[in-house]
Amino acid sequence: MSYHNPVLLEESVNALAIKPDGIYVDVTFGGGGHSREILSQLGPNGKLFAFDQDPDAWENKIDDDRFVLIAENFRHISRFLKFYKVKKVDGILADLGVSSHQFDVAERGFSTRFDADLDMRMDQKSTLSAKKIINKYPEDRLADILFQYGELRNARALARTIVEARSEQEILTSSQLKAVLKLHLPTAKEHKILAQIFQAVRIEVNQELEVLKEFLEQTPDLLMEDGRLSVISYHSLEDRLVKRFIQTGLFSGEPEKDFFGNITVPLKKVGKLIVPTLVEIKQNNRARSAKLRVATPK
Repeated sequence: MSYHNPVLLEESVNALAIKPDGIYVDVTFGGGGHSREILSQLGPNGKLFAFDQDPDAWENKIDDDRFVLIAENFRHISRFLKFYKVKKVDGILADLGVSSHQFDVAERGFSTRFDADLDMRMDQKSTLSAKKIINKYPEDRLADILFQYGELRNARALARTIVEARSEQEILTSSQLKAVLKLHLPTAKEHKILAQIFQAVRIEVNQELEVLKEFLEQTPDLLMEDGRLSVISYHSLEDRLVKRFIQTGLFSGEPEKDFFGNITVPLKKVGKLIVPTLVEIKQNNRARSAKLRVATPK
């Protein structure tokens, strides 16, 4: 898979407990690795719907009568399945985050390795880019994003430096941004801090956490009684939302308890947290932070 090396491929697909004639959804099609594995386990009457808003992913479209690729963000999963007259499905798989392809294509601006325009849009039709965030967002909002999504303790200092620099010259490329923030990038920690900054801006550009919340809230009603939800996340912000929603049905606050102290939750976890083996991490370094959680309707 030159486009994207699928992480936890067997584990995430096996977690769906695929029925040959079932209906399944891969909400993050990308290179199609997970979709192909699902299709290999489906019989002639099975059906697989996949979502991907990135036009690049459409080059990997699978020619199979059982397969439908939808060019939309998976936050709209219920609406578009309804369009295909699908109310309930047997399983949903999500491989969150950025694909290897998006990281490796320099001009997309996702990676700290390349000098490129500050873009980071997964949906090329979106009007919100990294360039707009870096050059137009007020200092306080920029600081909040860097703190919340990048978990950077010096977020206010970073935001102040960016705002001061852009008042003299617009910051258009990743190399310009690195140069502006040079004083905040000690050599020993430069890569890590830059990765946190890029992550924070990317999450805001693509509204990743809001998309994830909207998606998760729809899954209990979409899944059959014995359906499965299989979600791979790559950083603590995503994993926290997935874990908390499975445990409580909420993303913040405390769930209401009945007279006996019990809480009503829409999902229940299946098995334990699954992480990649050392062998997989050695073969694919991007697998190192992956976490797979599985759930079924309660």
